[in-house]
Amino acid sequence: MNEPRTEQTADVIVVGAGPAGSTTAYHLAKAGLDVLLLEKTAFPREKVCGDGLTPRATKQLVAMGIDISEEAGWLRNKGLRIIGGGHRLQLDWPDLASFPDYGLVRKRDDFDEQLAHQAQKAGARLHERCNVGAPVTDPRTGRIVGVEAKLGVEKTPVTFHAPLVVAADGNSTRLSLAMGLHRREDRPMGVAVRTYFTSPRHDDDYLESWLELWDKRGPGPDRLLPGYGWVFGMGDGTSNVGLGVLNTSASFKELDWREVLKAWTASMPEEWGYTEENMTGPIRGAALPMAFNRQPHYTKGLLLVGDAGGLVNPFNGEGIAYAMESGQIAADVIVQAHARTTPAQRERALLGYPKVLKETYGGYYSLGRAFVKLIGNPKVMKLATERGLTHPVLMRFTLKMLANLTDPTGGDAMDRVINGLTKVAPKA
Repeated sequence: MNEPRTEQTADVIVVGAGPAGSTTAYHLAKAGLDVLLLEKTAFPREKVCGDGLTPRATKQLVAMGIDISEEAGWLRNKGLRIIGGGHRLQLDWPDLASFPDYGLVRKRDDFDEQLAHQAQKAGARLHERCNVGAPVTDPRTGRIVGVEAKLGVEKTPVTFHAPLVVAADGNSTRLSLAMGLHRREDRPMGVAVRTYFTSPRHDDDYLESWLELWDKRGPGPDRLLPGYGWVFGMGDGTSNVGLGVLNTSASFKELDWREVLKAWTASMPEEWGYTEENMTGPIRGAALPMAFNRQPHYTKGLLLVGDAGGLVNPFNGEGIAYAMESGQIAADVIVQAHARTTPAQRERALLGYPKVLKETYGGYYSLGRAFVKLIGNPKVMKLATERGLTHPVLMRFTLKMLANLTDPTGGDAMDRVINGLTKVAPKA
């Protein structure tokens, strides 16, 4: 793994400088490895996201040494406000040893740029406007040993070489596809659409989740859709308003989700300002690849992190925390593999990466897949919203479950139940 360093060679190539790629590159560089971080666009750049970060993601930012103070432009949130079934419940994030008791809000263009620059400060070599195309493979073994790319505005062809490549290139992950890794159709998929409105609600210190999204088309009764809407105050005069919907609904492919978002916001109180004339940008959409929907997470010199590996939480559609956590896990494995003395020993270490992912998330994601199937039934969803929100203790349990916020040891009774369930669920 020790090749002489040139501008086009490294110990590791990371393709994609989103949260997964930048976190991977940061931890690799901090450990002393030579890392190339290749980003196809230039910062700042737009990404479809709710912009709301739970305590899980906040913990990762702290681990990367990011200044998350309010003076640095971060808006803190205390918890989640849940609205549905005629009820409104405000829940604080749990008080845990393992995670902070607050989340954050930050626009994705600025957020991703901060992470990429933090990786740079740690020593990673960032190339923006670097569009990665085909993998370079060893004809004898089929292992990936580099990537072909077009660099800069001029689209100069360049070949980068490294014994290990990390695919952090998002849901479409062309690199994984080129290496023969296709999406698993038996795993849930979501879609998110969102926009920004100028609004007096911009400084809300709770993330807001609306559990009822209605399909109001046609002459028949309104249909409850499997998903949720959100309202996140950005602290800058605007609110991020969007919705996430699962493909378990019969109407998933039929509906125009931008129109659903427009109809939903039109039903909100006028004084909130969620009207077309207050929209500060277009409605944008993105896919949410969930529950390990692309596997294996390591093969032939290629590791998958974040959305490329389908790490979005099926319970709540959260992707950033798992993108960053998988990046840190991948970096830890690569650092250990790099220190091994023979190719066989290095490969044995690298094959541990998918095992760690399954041990960490496998049971929890299996529970999430069952949950997704349940709420795909409109009757179950209706019952859950009408009855569940009248029980604050049950909802506190649900918040911990959906946000994956428990202490692994020494937690309360809720933590022990959730941790027990994830241990006995299949780690698929």
